[in-house]
Amino acid sequence: MSEFLLDARNISIAFGGLKACQNLTLQIPAGGLYGLIGPNGAGKTTAFNLLTGVYTPQSGSIHLDGRPITGLPPHQIAKAGLSRTFQNIRLFGELSVLDNIMLGCHLRGRHALVRTLLRTPAFVAQEAAMRTRAMDLLGMFNLAHLADEQARSLPYGDQRRLEICRALATEPKVLLLDEPAAGMNPSEKKSLAQSIRFIRDCFKLAVLLIEHDMGLVMDICEKITVLDHGCPIAFDVPAKIQCDPRVCEAYLGEPAADQPAPAGGGPAA
Repeated sequence: MSEFLLDARNISIAFGGLKACQNLTLQIPAGGLYGLIGPNGAGKTTAFNLLTGVYTPQSGSIHLDGRPITGLPPHQIAKAGLSRTFQNIRLFGELSVLDNIMLGCHLRGRHALVRTLLRTPAFVAQEAAMRTRAMDLLGMFNLAHLADEQARSLPYGDQRRLEICRALATEPKVLLLDEPAAGMNPSEKKSLAQSIRFIRDCFKLAVLLIEHDMGLVMDICEKITVLDHGCPIAFDVPAKIQCDPRVCEAYLGEPAADQPAPAGGGPAA
């Protein structure tokens, strides 16, 4: 059994002549809180799409908790325990806050056409249990009082938290967060950082975070992978990532002054 809960090795994909992601290795242990950063267009969201089955890697492999998931469709990967949020919020705006969470809960439900149509006692009991779980999740994120509101009517920060809450309703082993702090004010970002730590600790899962807010990333992530033009250029703890000349060059266009040449790359493949 691998020591890594999420073990993606040398995954690559190209669109025509554009190498969107090349030889990316991401290995996250149980309980890990890791970051994936890089300039705009570096391939971060493409990496998430490869991990979650939106795209199929043209090379490389992905294992989740020792199980191969390379090439599986998104719903099967979600059921295996890999869930995500999106850079652009993708809630069901017409549905209530509660119904958005219930949809996540249904991934773990047992469904049968006859039982659903006839609303048998088993169906009613399952729905009640899911509703209770959904309300519990909303309570953890201070959204329970908004359960009957339309999702699209929520303030931006609450919509972000609702999307994370819906992802947790699928009972993931690994949670991928794609720019969760986008559009948030400093107070909301501080609260988000606390929420991400709480999620990792309370739900006993691993977290992989894409984020442009470097203060947030450096504050909460244990290790960070840096992408540039689809290629991994660094993997280390935050303090060393901040000083890595390759990272400075990727973000600023010039190497950091007085920095020694790095001796190594990303994690071992």
